[in-house]
Amino acid sequence: MRVRVLLEPRHGGSYDQFLAFARAAEEAGFDAFFRSDHLLGVDPADTTYATTDAWTTLAGLARDTARIRLGTLVTPGTFRWPGFLAVSAANTDVMSGGRVELGLGAGWYEREHRAFGVPFPPMKERFDRLEEQMAIIKGLWTIPPGEGFSFSGRHYRLEDCVNAPRTAQSPHPPIVVGGAGPRRTPALAARFADEYNATFGTGARERFAVFHRACEEIGRDPATARLSVALPVACGADQAEVDRRQAVMGSPRMLAEAACGAPETVLDRLSSLAADGVDTVYFHIYDIDDLDHIRLLGEEVVPKASRLSPAPISS
Repeated sequence: MRVRVLLEPRHGGSYDQFLAFARAAEEAGFDAFFRSDHLLGVDPADTTYATTDAWTTLAGLARDTARIRLGTLVTPGTFRWPGFLAVSAANTDVMSGGRVELGLGAGWYEREHRAFGVPFPPMKERFDRLEEQMAIIKGLWTIPPGEGFSFSGRHYRLEDCVNAPRTAQSPHPPIVVGGAGPRRTPALAARFADEYNATFGTGARERFAVFHRACEEIGRDPATARLSVALPVACGADQAEVDRRQAVMGSPRMLAEAACGAPETVLDRLSSLAADGVDTVYFHIYDIDDLDHIRLLGEEVVPKASRLSPAPISS
């Protein structure tokens, strides 16, 4: 099992804080550092933080870290034009020496769209746009040098793009498709993704089965994709540490999904997720300055988690 860390920048944090956290995760042996791509928190009363941009942050980390992989979980398709996103992610991949992954989703948080003047179309249109975006991004990343790329869809049109961005990874950086959609998200993941993220552990096995059926319908081997979830974590050497880290989660939904307790408790939860077919877990961490949390997980959980193997999924 791969274990990664996930930060919510809408909880606040300067670039220096992100860098310290990413370096701590790198030193602790985590496979990757991911951040969500959001602009607002879910609590309208929380007005104390300054929002930050995902891809400029990752570009900085690409130069200021050495080994750890970097990505978004996930970038809403509503936020960026696909051609520009393809360039940003490709450039960041090159800057990192080939360590970037692009997480994509349809977008769900209407309030932040309104707050920043971003159109928020109906759900079907958001998914239609996401489908076209992934076709465009993969097309731009894989077109041979010197050849023009064109695309004509309902929402996007590219005409003879002859300066497509080059990536460090071949054929392109891994694409992660994430979301809780029960049908269209796994279907799009089957067509375009290297990893399908079923959001949280609850219901993940059922979503993985849908993903497997979608793969089989288009002739893809489901084993060619990774299956992942996010796991809120509050781990401590004693109950006082656990309580302190659990207190910052806030959301009842996060608490319901969380693994809270000693390292053995977190490992038990990881074992259960592996039994559901999960091969990649994103530890959702809530305090960007709690580097001791990262070190504890790196020492007591990550090495043992790496020995867990996912159970097979039946469609």
